[in-house]
Amino acid sequence: MRSDTGIRSLTVLGALVCALGMSPLAGAAAAAADEREFRDLYRELVEINTTLSTGSCTEAATAMAARLRKAGMVDSSIQVLVPPEHPKAGSLIATYPGRDRKLKPVLLLAHIDVVEARREDWERDPFKLVEEGGFFYGRGSSDDKAMAAVFTDSLVRFQRSGFKPLRDIRLALTCGEETSSHFNSVVWLLEQQPSLLQARVVLNEGAGGLLDEQGKPVSLSIQAGEKIYQDYTLEATHGGGHSSRPTRENPIAWMAGAITRLQGYQFPVRLNDTTRAYFNASAALAPTPQVAADMRAIVSNPADGAAAARLWTANPGWNGMLRTTCVTTEIDGGHAPNALPQRVRANVNCRILPDESIEQVRAELVRVIGDERISVKLGDEHGASAPIPALDAWVLNPVKQVAARIWPGVPTIPTMSTGATDGRFLNREGIPTYGLSGMFHDAEGSRAHGLNERIRVQSLLDGRRFLHEVTQIYSQQKD
Repeated sequence: MRSDTGIRSLTVLGALVCALGMSPLAGAAAAAADEREFRDLYRELVEINTTLSTGSCTEAATAMAARLRKAGMVDSSIQVLVPPEHPKAGSLIATYPGRDRKLKPVLLLAHIDVVEARREDWERDPFKLVEEGGFFYGRGSSDDKAMAAVFTDSLVRFQRSGFKPLRDIRLALTCGEETSSHFNSVVWLLEQQPSLLQARVVLNEGAGGLLDEQGKPVSLSIQAGEKIYQDYTLEATHGGGHSSRPTRENPIAWMAGAITRLQGYQFPVRLNDTTRAYFNASAALAPTPQVAADMRAIVSNPADGAAAARLWTANPGWNGMLRTTCVTTEIDGGHAPNALPQRVRANVNCRILPDESIEQVRAELVRVIGDERISVKLGDEHGASAPIPALDAWVLNPVKQVAARIWPGVPTIPTMSTGATDGRFLNREGIPTYGLSGMFHDAEGSRAHGLNERIRVQSLLDGRRFLHEVTQIYSQQKD
């Protein structure tokens, strides 16, 4: 049985065939060849290992540059930028020219580096794209080579069709998003060549769509804003001694008490325009009447602790959207099994609401811990607050227009990311960046960062169409 998406695709294809004066068979053959070429590009990108340990973003960037040149883009519009001190962390910047070069570009941003993956842990080779049971499997198949492949493919298609946008369309395939404390292309480019990332709108990872248990689209998300990632190092020290002569002073015990106090503490609920819109819209789609009531209650009264607690139980992601969260993720202490501990450290990972300060949160951790013997310092990477970009008609109308064609009746819901993307660096510089993919997942998600990462084949193909059409509209809009 054909899916609704398949029927819609055939309807669009039929209209295109008529417009071009092609026979239905010729049109179907052209569409099939077009999809095969995209699948081949996607496979090539996924199968290039771009992990920090053994991979190379430079190889992947060079391969995608070759695809653009083969499509007819000129060398002067394509750059593979490689930092001298990080020869495997190259990025691809490619610009498809518009008619009015004074207008800021549409920037298509995707990272091509991926999280580490060990073959012995996976059911399949993580660096071989496998299509099985309606899914593509492979490291990066979703995060973020799905969008990187779609964006590269869009420039190929624009070039071959002779499309003439009003403003430039710029592609940025970058490296280091997953390991930004080591190196991050976006940070490097903002320092070295900031003009390359200036844009009227940036499309980035961070939001997709939700499917129900039957695989039917429920809602499409667009991300505006994200929480601030910040690690804090807790440390306690002591002179130590022989374990046969224990004293009343033990830094491991101090740290255990501190961690217990932090575990029992919750930052207050604070909503912003994006999260308020999210919970208002999501209440109409809630899986149970109780969840719907709790969503409406928390919008009406953020201090409703009972509603917040039930939402946290129902979905930890909702709790992350409601408040700043801090959790102990690592602990290291002692130096020998027969010695009193001299030092103990713990890492506390916080995801901070966009309008709260990092120092403010550090001070709150100190207050909650309530132990002067434990220091609280910022981790190696210092986060920074970034404004939430506006979801105005210029941004939202193209999204809703295309979504209505592909997924009729499916609402578009604003959301805030509780994770971290490269969008935080661009929004901080006043470059409006939004998470938008049009790629739908079920409640389990894509298994990004985990074993057997995957994406539905249909979701990838629908996302390809969605992002291509949305990019076209953005590129034709005036300011």
